[in-house]
Amino acid sequence: HGQRPRPPLVLNNCLLFLSGYAADIISTVEFNYSGELLATGDKGGRVVIFQREQESKNRLLSRGEYNVYSTFQSHEPEFDYLKSLEIEEKINKIRWLPQQNAAHFLLSANDKTIKLWKISERDKRAEGYNLKDEDGRLQDQFRITTLRVPVLMPMDLMVEASPRRIFANAHTYHINSISVNSDYETYLSADDLRINLWHLEITDRSFNIVDIKPANMEELTEVITAAECHPHQCNVFVYSSSKGTIRLCDMRAAALCDRHSKFFEEPEDPSSRSFFSEIISSISDVKFSHSGRYMMTRDYLSVKVWDLNMENRPVETYQVHEYLRSKLCSLYENDCIFDKFECCWNGSDSAIMTGSYNNFFRMFDRNTRRDITLEASRENSKPRAILKPRKVCTGGKRKKDEISVDSLDFNKKILHTAWHPKENVIAVAATNNLYIFQDKMN
Repeated sequence: HGQRPRPPLVLNNCLLFLSGYAADIISTVEFNYSGELLATGDKGGRVVIFQREQESKNRLLSRGEYNVYSTFQSHEPEFDYLKSLEIEEKINKIRWLPQQNAAHFLLSANDKTIKLWKISERDKRAEGYNLKDEDGRLQDQFRITTLRVPVLMPMDLMVEASPRRIFANAHTYHINSISVNSDYETYLSADDLRINLWHLEITDRSFNIVDIKPANMEELTEVITAAECHPHQCNVFVYSSSKGTIRLCDMRAAALCDRHSKFFEEPEDPSSRSFFSEIISSISDVKFSHSGRYMMTRDYLSVKVWDLNMENRPVETYQVHEYLRSKLCSLYENDCIFDKFECCWNGSDSAIMTGSYNNFFRMFDRNTRRDITLEASRENSKPRAILKPRKVCTGGKRKKDEISVDSLDFNKKILHTAWHPKENVIAVAATNNLYIFQDKMN
């Protein structure tokens, strides 16, 4: 009825987790398949899992709230004595497995090692043992004259995290991606030069399916930056490179997928070529759409959506922060130009999200081609506060609500975001703070 079209998402705000420690800098965020759980990994090797509040008649508004469910130390710092290298405990990636029973399983990876964790609940304990007294000490067997059956008694809910498998010693270089396959039996892990295929039940060996390491390392021209399995076809996966190209491989063609099935690359415009062209064209993240028809790639300045049936150019290109093109020199000097931004789809593949600087994150509606810039900050982190769109002024007279490109804070960056698989609920990691935003309720 003449109403203006809504932006991709009008958001209520909920600040979830605040910290001032460097070890608490969030390095990955991931919803599980139902969206009821949200896992974060941090620089200190810790995994924190948040659980969504169950809706009740009295507290309808609490449905979007997530509270701490379990916290555990996933990785510890190590030292490689053969190479005299310290191995950081920082969690690079977390991937959930689909839930098969009452327990939840997730994979977490640091630079070298991947672990499979089981998260389970316990709300009962056995009492009335024959051989133990009430304090748990063993009794003298000769004094036991009766036989009794232990009974299960209710106890306070306890959430336990236990490591079920450890997948180690398969990567010479730093792991940048793990991806669970659609057969839910295998997963792949990728580092700078190799991609390995693992079976979830087998820890002592993996199959090397991509190896781009040259015989002479001086001839190295590109590295693998991200890899992901197709959401429905367990034989198909893609990996992106620092040269801005994406290769789609089919494991049915050969055991070693050095020859790609499809090669996606956008021709470079010679007029816009500069010293920084190669650096900013490097792809930092690649994600299949839920439908499996499209994939999205993130480079330094833009997000591109590719149709798997068209290799020569993307079908959609969204500029994330084009106003930084004039600042590339200073971004190179402060190393920000090497920041690896991630991107994600919403549950219906109709909108995409990625991060920027100054704690800004960008959302693009694929149907209307509208976009919005929002800010995750402590200043506007009151629960139920509605986020106001932000605009960056690139020159000329600055309007009242605009922020000048020269006053952006490059230390505040949103590299990791996640979108609920079914609803308009998003998680945004702003350095060591985690924000949950949800679609405005009427």
